[in-house]
Formats: sequence, structure tokens, C-alpha cells
Amino acid sequence: MTIDIHPHVIAQDEQRYPRAPLGGKQSDWSRERPVSAEQMLAAMDEAGIEKSVLVQASTCYGHDNSYVADAVAAHPRRFAGVFSVDMLAPDAPDKIQLWRGKGLGGLRVFIAGHTTAQEARLDDPRSFPAWQCAVEAGLPICVQVRSPGLGQLETLLQRFRRARVILDHMERPVADDAGSLFALAKYENLWLKLTTHNVRDAPQSFLERVVKTFGASRIAWGSNFPASDGKLAALLADARQALAALSESEREWIFSHTAKNLYAAMA
Repeated sequence: MTIDIHPHVIAQDEQRYPRAPLGGKQSDWSRERPVSAEQMLAAMDEAGIEKSVLVQASTCYGHDNSYVADAVAAHPRRFAGVFSVDMLAPDAPDKIQLWRGKGLGGLRVFIAGHTTAQEARLDDPRSFPAWQCAVEAGLPICVQVRSPGLGQLETLLQRFRRARVILDHMERPVADDAGSLFALAKYENLWLKLTTHNVRDAPQSFLERVVKTFGASRIAWGSNFPASDGKLAALLADARQALAALSESEREWIFSHTAKNLYAAMA
């Protein structure tokens, strides 16, 4: 089985699902090459991907997770979903429970992104009630930050030891300057999401080093389709080629088993 833990879906119906991107600027990819839930299923079938964890398209819908929730409800055997909320808002815990009640099984904390120009800090104490709520609910927490934010991430890894934190795109490290990333391997509550960005940005030897340092059971593959251009089948093929030197067991963890451990709906 192959599981993709980082694709995005964009609805064709803009009236029912209006655009409301974080920062007020919609991402180019969501405007130029949107993929609906039905189109995602067709692409998954072509690629041989049995299940996907749909991640809220923050640069298209902000914190309105309606389309992801509806897609998961319509296809629960194929999709799980990750939602986002304003972590600094006083009602963030209530919103977490709201979207969890709609069948979504993961939380996304979106700090770094192409269309955001905010000064929010990942470790802002105002976010701690939301973090605590997510931890108590057993939700995996996807975090998108870049290298300068890894110190803030470490603060949270220390404070919320029971959190299952997944670092989106592995923070897109530069291969010759990734000491901060490797320093986080000691935190057993941190997982890495190895995506198309990493396959394209980093040499194969670096990816192999990441796997050896963190262990394959703490790494899961995500396509980033369609934000990353190309057919889904090609993105999967590229990832498999980049990790071809790993053992069969390691590849099984990265392309399937880790996802099942993180998301109950994928099991």
C-alpha cells in the first residue's frame, strides 16, 4: 500500500467554497492548476496510491476547512484530512473540536508559506491552549516552518512531550546547512514529512542521511500535489527513485507504515 500524506484539493465551486487565503493573496498553484477531490481520486488511481491525507490549502482557503471536510466525508475509505485554525485566537480549542467533530484527523499550524507575510511565532504562549487541546485529542500536528523557526519548534517539542508533531517538507533544509534539523532527531515526538520539495531540492545522499538519523519509522512521504507541478504518478516515481538505495523495509515505512501510525484512518 502507498499512502500520500500531503496533497491538497481545491473545489471547482467557488461560491460554495469561497477563496479566503491567509495573508489575502491566493497561491499561484491553487489558481492555475487546482485539483478537485474527484480529480485527486483519479490521479491516485493512476499513480497506484490507495489513500491520501488531504492537507488544508491554507493559501487558498485560510482556516475554512469546509472543502477538506466534505471531501473526507464523501470518500472516507480513501481520504483523511488535516485542518487548520488560528492558533492564537481565544476560541482556537473550540474550533479544533469543531473540525475534529466533522471527521478531520490532524491539525496544521501554518507559519511559513509563500503567500504569508506574518510575524507570528510558533511558540507564542497564546497558542498553548490550542496545542494542549490537540494533544489531549490525540491529533497529529503538522507544522510548516523554515530553518529560522526550528528553535521555536524545539520549545514546543519540549513543552508538549506527548504531542505528535510532523514537520512539513522537513523545513526544506539546505543540505550543507542542516545542523539545526539533525539536532532535533533526539525528540521522539517529532516526525518528518518528506515531500517533493525535498526530492527536488536535496541530493539523494542527504535524504539517505536524514533517514538514517531519524529512522524510517519517523518519516512519511507526501506528494505536495498539485502545489508541486507534475502528474501525481510522476511525483511518486521521483520519490521512489530518490529513496531507491534504502532497504525495502525503510521504504515501506516511508510510503505506508508511518502514515498508518500517525493517522488512524489510514490503517
